[in-house]
Amino acid sequence: MRKIGPRMLAMIERQEWLDRPSYRLEHILTLMVNALGRMRDRVMNALNGVWLGHPVHPPLASLASGALGTTVALDALSLAPGRRPADEQNTAQIASHALALGIVASVASAVTGVSDWQHTHQRDRRVGLVHGAVNSFATLLYGLSWWDRHRGRHLRGAGLAAAGYAITLGGSYLGGALVFDSGIGVDQSGDRLRTREWTPVLPASALNGKPVRVEVEGVGLVVCQSNPGEVAAFGEFCPHLAAPMADGWVDRGRIVCPWHGSRFALESGAVLRGPSAAPLPHYEARLMEGNVEVRGVAN
Repeated sequence: MRKIGPRMLAMIERQEWLDRPSYRLEHILTLMVNALGRMRDRVMNALNGVWLGHPVHPPLASLASGALGTTVALDALSLAPGRRPADEQNTAQIASHALALGIVASVASAVTGVSDWQHTHQRDRRVGLVHGAVNSFATLLYGLSWWDRHRGRHLRGAGLAAAGYAITLGGSYLGGALVFDSGIGVDQSGDRLRTREWTPVLPASALNGKPVRVEVEGVGLVVCQSNPGEVAAFGEFCPHLAAPMADGWVDRGRIVCPWHGSRFALESGAVLRGPSAAPLPHYEARLMEGNVEVRGVAN
C-alpha cells in the first residue's frame, strides 16, 4: 500500500497535458481578481492568510475534513441495528448539520486553495490541479447527499457521503504531498541569524538602491537602503516560495518579492501584500564608519 501513493503521485507529475488547462484557468482567475479593482489587494490578502500569519487553506481543510468525518461516523451510528427510532432520527439530524458545515468549509477551502495554487508551476501545479478536481467532485457528492437527506432518502445520502469521504482521503494525500514534499504553504524564508553581535557585512558605498546579498555565520541576508542615511536587513528568501530577495527591489518603503510580488515593510518585514502570509525575517542594521553592520534577532 505504501507504494501506491508515490506511484500515483509520480504519474500525475508526468502529465504535461495538464499544463494548458491549468494556465488557462489561471488566466481566468487573474481576470476575475483584476476585476475587483481597488478591493483586489484586500481580498487576496484575506484569501492568502496575511491577517492570520499563515495560509487559510489548511485550517479550513481540517475543519471540512473533521465535519465530514463526523457525518460519516454519525451515519454509521444512525444505521446501526437495535437503535430506537427517536435516537436514530436525532443522530441523522446532527449528521445533516455536520454535513452542511463540511460543505461550506469545503467550498471556502477550495477558494483559498486556488489562491495558493495559482502561484505554483510544473509538477506542483499538475498535482494541485488534480487535488482540486478530486476534492471538487467529492464536494459535489456531499451536496447530493445533503439534497437526498432533505428529501427523506437518508440511506442513499449516507452512501453518497461515505463515497465522497473516501475520495476526499485520496485528495488529502495529494494535498499533503504538496505541503510535505514541495513546501507549498510552508514558511520558506530559511535559517535565522541569531548572533547579537554587530557584524560588518559590506561598505555602505556598495549599496546602489537594490537589495544586496551578504552572508553572516553561514546565514544569507539581503541589505538595502531604506531611507537616506538608513539601512535595513532581511532574510534572503521570500517566505512564500523561497524567491531570492536579492533579485527584488525597493519601492516606496517596501521591499518587493521578484517572483510573485509580495510586499514587505522595510521597517519591520511585515506583509503588506500577499501571496506571502508570513513576514520576511527582519534584522537590526546600522551604518557605522562607512560600513553596514547587522545583528540577529533576540531569542
